Amino acid sequence: MSAAVETMDMHNDVQYNGNGERNGVIRALLTDLYQITMAYAYWRSGKMNSVATFDLYFRKNPFSGEFTIFAGLEECMKFLENFHFTSCDIEYLKSVLPSSTEPEFFDYLANLTTNDVTVHAIEEGTIVFPKVPLLIVEGPLAIVQLMETPLLNLVNYASLVATNAMRFRLAAGPNKQLLEFGLRRAQGPDGGLSASRYCYLGGFDGTSNVLAGKMFGIPVRGTHAHAFVTSFATLSDIKDRTLKQKDGSRVVDFIDVCSKWCSKLAPVLGFLTDQVNEGELAAFVTYAQAFPNGLVALIDTYDVIRTGLPNFCIVAMALHELGYRAIGIRLDSGDLSYLSTTVRQTFKLVADTFNVPFFEKLMIVASNDINEETIHSLNQQGHEIDSFGIGTHLVTCQKQPALGCVFKLVDIDGKPRIKLSEDVEKVTLPGKKIAYRLYGNKGPDSSTGNALVDLIKKPEEQPPHVNERTLCRHPFQESKRAYVMPAKVEKLHKVFWDHGKLVQPLPSLSEMRMKAMESLKTIRQDHKRTLNPTPYKVSVSSNLYTFIHELWLESAPIGELS
Repeated sequence: MSAAVETMDMHNDVQYNGNGERNGVIRALLTDLYQITMAYAYWRSGKMNSVATFDLYFRKNPFSGEFTIFAGLEECMKFLENFHFTSCDIEYLKSVLPSSTEPEFFDYLANLTTNDVTVHAIEEGTIVFPKVPLLIVEGPLAIVQLMETPLLNLVNYASLVATNAMRFRLAAGPNKQLLEFGLRRAQGPDGGLSASRYCYLGGFDGTSNVLAGKMFGIPVRGTHAHAFVTSFATLSDIKDRTLKQKDGSRVVDFIDVCSKWCSKLAPVLGFLTDQVNEGELAAFVTYAQAFPNGLVALIDTYDVIRTGLPNFCIVAMALHELGYRAIGIRLDSGDLSYLSTTVRQTFKLVADTFNVPFFEKLMIVASNDINEETIHSLNQQGHEIDSFGIGTHLVTCQKQPALGCVFKLVDIDGKPRIKLSEDVEKVTLPGKKIAYRLYGNKGPDSSTGNALVDLIKKPEEQPPHVNERTLCRHPFQESKRAYVMPAKVEKLHKVFWDHGKLVQPLPSLSEMRMKAMESLKTIRQDHKRTLNPTPYKVSVSSNLYTFIHELWLESAPIGELS
């Protein structure tokens, strides 16, 4: 391959189209080397076409919580649609693998497809729990093995950041606006795009990431930076003093209108006109001229109470006189509880004094390195914040940097496989399985009733039935068992990919976001609380329990004392 063609191939790998489809970054070669070496060993042994079943799942919920949102399925399906090794990939692998690698293996790789692969999955946006397979991938052993790393890559971070976003949503409550501001702190551009997408799925209302807005249809939001404020020194920095009245009837000297309101507001708010920072006022005036219907001013560049808040009120009332409405302010430092309360009191004072009721309800945005604990603390202290702009702690998931999904072989050629460990948590559930969610009677915040337990059964078993008592057993602890009489039974797994074709429609991002919100409502409050949440029960049927433990005893070596 020529250098020019190879350069073009690599350039195309990192492009995105307007529909948000990824063209090559997520590809067969995005894998760990040992997946390739295992594929070669399978191929040499003639085992590459053995029919294997792998489960993709996680062992523990993140962030010391008891729920997780499943995300990343759509991108997994796109990966399957585009799975292949290009000629460029093959040439690279020839340079990486030992020279003794048989040439026919590279021909084998070049012709691989997903035509013989089937994927069962839980719907994206569903609340999920440990041990329950998110994906069940069945197909030729070598091909499915090659999919392990990319599938884990696509599910792990997506589910982690969506869950993190949902925890912020629970902390803030349903009525607060949540904005994702994390692009500058994200792990690279692809990490930033994934964060924006899955934070929205997890309950955020918008993003500052413009490319994510274009690709995924997420509402984009933003104000201005401190640099914008400090770039102005005096009102003379403003070259055009005018602003057209909203009805278009006249053009006025906007700076003169602001000066008038400065004189009117000074005695009401108790500030000295010579104390407000003139450069800051010039910045607010300029931004208002540019966006007269969208003024959100950052008011903490110099001093919130002495200059930022008065300057905002001056410009906001001047806009009001011309028929416009400012939106609000942003706080990026300081005591957010005290400052937001003071700002709200000032807005109310202006509203009452000048008979402008909307002024009391102007938006207060906070964006000061906020984490989940910050929001809980603000709720305890009391605050007047309407919107949170959250970046670093959200997109980097500082509280827990990885989810820890695993991809484990559970069946090969119809023979179940089990992985044992001294750590019981790491023992796999062998064989092919189907999971069901059992619901109780209708709850106060749910139209279907709260979820009681996820029950995993063998495929040949009868599914649980409504109003029929079903025995649910802990997978490993013999004494933990309970009967459940469900008011509703939901089969969790659906076939999404069948022999080279996507067989389920993929919902839009907004639909997945709604799915996540609705799914969360079915989980009891004690599973969602921050402090010591109650673990949700994941159980197995009696038949599966017996099967697991018989295979465990059969597979484990017997010790000998001497």
